[in-house]
Amino acid sequence: METRHLRVFVAVYTTGSFTKAAEQLFTSQPTVSEHMHNLEDRLGCRLFDRLGRSISPTPEAQILFPKAMAILDELDKLKETLAVATNKVAGDLVIGASTIPGAYLLPEHAAAFKQVYPDVSFEIAINDSAQIVTAVSEHRLHLGVVGAKIAGGRLDYTEFGEDELVLAARQEQRLPAEIDARSLTGYDFLLREEGSGTGRNVEHFLSQAGLPPAQLKVRARLGSSTAIKEAVKAGLGLAIISRTAIRDELHTGVLTETRITGLAMRRSFYIVTTPKRSMPNHYQVFLDYLKQTART
Repeated sequence: METRHLRVFVAVYTTGSFTKAAEQLFTSQPTVSEHMHNLEDRLGCRLFDRLGRSISPTPEAQILFPKAMAILDELDKLKETLAVATNKVAGDLVIGASTIPGAYLLPEHAAAFKQVYPDVSFEIAINDSAQIVTAVSEHRLHLGVVGAKIAGGRLDYTEFGEDELVLAARQEQRLPAEIDARSLTGYDFLLREEGSGTGRNVEHFLSQAGLPPAQLKVRARLGSSTAIKEAVKAGLGLAIISRTAIRDELHTGVLTETRITGLAMRRSFYIVTTPKRSMPNHYQVFLDYLKQTART
């Protein structure tokens, strides 16, 4: 029986929902369903009755739940004990990240870390900054890397690199090299969804330039920087987006950037952790590595 099956089972049991379990585990609902079907096949019994859009644990699930919790707890303790005893850096590292650090920054650092510690494996769970911060504060993730500080919760934020946001347009729109912020009200605009670190920064910078976001003609709110980029390329509207995310498109001329008069849109990324929470050895070593990288 795979440990992953048990972890998914526990998430479904405690949330009472395949969808909520998928959100908690930063995976897809079909993946959760597949794990449950495989576990039920292994055990030879049904664990949840599917009642339309709701589910109900069977008596077998009620028997399994406390035993699954005990198994997972003991397994985590055993891994940590062995790692500390041998001073070995090994195990699964699940790192939460918002779109830009998750897609463009962390993979490079994960590869460099794995060169030194080949017995670690990485999973980068990408979601918006608010969701990652919530997962860290609720102890569902040990650490995350996000694009904005989120108010509320007792968390530690450590600066981890910088990024620049730029106004991007499809090349055929032929925007001038520089534009006044107030002129943006004459264009269709694309924004990120609520909870996005990039979205929070964009709204802050536009307000700073005297343009409340409510005055924009928002054509769409999209759930990722990739979706924003593709929508701009398709001509759906303008967007303020990470230069890192559109580096290739700027180089090839598919997209162009326009300076907003008097506005420098630089923002920081942050490592977010829970203060005083003890981490497994391999997480602590990776966190120390990230912080050292941020200082150099």
